[in-house]
Amino acid sequence: MQLHVATLEDVRSKRVTDVYFRRAVEVLRAKGVDPVVTAEFHCGSLPGGAEFGVFCGLEEIMLVLQGLPVDVEGLAEGGVFCCGEPVLTITGNYTVFGELETAVLGLMCQSSGIATKAARCKLAAGERSVISFGARRMHPALAPMIERAAYIGGCDGFAVVKSADLIGIPPTGTMPHALILIAGDLPTALRWFDEVIDEGVPRIALIDTFTDEKLGALEAAETLGQRLDAVRLDTPGSRRGNMLELLREVRWELDLRGHRDVRLLVSGGLDEYDILELNAVADGYGVGTAISSAPVVNFAMDIVEIEGRPIAKRGKRSGRKQLVVCPSCRARTVVPYARAAEHAGCRCGAETLLMVLPLLRQGEPAVPAPSIEQIRDRRAQQVATLTSGRIEPR
Repeated sequence: MQLHVATLEDVRSKRVTDVYFRRAVEVLRAKGVDPVVTAEFHCGSLPGGAEFGVFCGLEEIMLVLQGLPVDVEGLAEGGVFCCGEPVLTITGNYTVFGELETAVLGLMCQSSGIATKAARCKLAAGERSVISFGARRMHPALAPMIERAAYIGGCDGFAVVKSADLIGIPPTGTMPHALILIAGDLPTALRWFDEVIDEGVPRIALIDTFTDEKLGALEAAETLGQRLDAVRLDTPGSRRGNMLELLREVRWELDLRGHRDVRLLVSGGLDEYDILELNAVADGYGVGTAISSAPVVNFAMDIVEIEGRPIAKRGKRSGRKQLVVCPSCRARTVVPYARAAEHAGCRCGAETLLMVLPLLRQGEPAVPAPSIEQIRDRRAQQVATLTSGRIEPR
């Protein structure tokens, strides 16, 4: 028996492909036809009517394409995009990369969906923390990809140990209900945790296992005193009622007894709209399923040039394109690639930026690989430039 996942070699050898691409290549080779084409990736809509998306998955895409005789241009990883804007172009003989369409789309569609949802949750939360808790909802082989994309999108941390090993930051977590159940009560579990776990790990009590949340919060505060950093409410839906009022009640009881510094964290079925509602009281969030199983971004790959000649199927615009962005007035314009220089200045008087940049030249990296923190910084800057800085309520 084995995990039912493809390897990098499976992907690079073009085995993870829709069979009709393989048949197209077989026909072209039999006929001696193999033109140089330019293929462009963009999306026509964003999940839930989102204002923007966060481009993610590029590092893995480069790993798949590196070494092939192709030129690749596109947005930098973590770059923000809107509907209809090009995020990636590949130029080369069709038989070299055509069968990789399935894999390249899969790499960008899912990770960009996760990064986009994480960005929306973080935008809703503002300065409050957002931790990715959703790896358990997906295939374990995908956990590092999920949490990397969530971190790029804006999550402040994530839970899985393997993801932390690969990304290079410590995992984030409190204690499971299992520890409290085995210990027999919350105070015993907290004392055990406090005695054993490294001092650098925040003492965060899960307060909904046996008792009412406000009683659990007071038990935790009485047990650990000043060592208690936060309490987390993971209240089941069948007991939840009005979560905002529940948080207010817990906050009142803690404050009344001098525990004003104890933070309130919330998890369990949250999305960006729940976060907006709970911001009045909550100090941070654990978001699981909404991020890890976020709707994919439906990117498509379309041939837009053959041997330098503009061409496209119905409903698509032919020719290579460039995305021109004004960092001052936020104007975003898609223009013909060859005429991008004509748009070097914006009507507002500011200098514009070209966002579609070289990534691979004949299979070799055209730019150094950025660190994940540089990618996060890029995402934060571009989201701030593009958006009003908030998520609107439902």
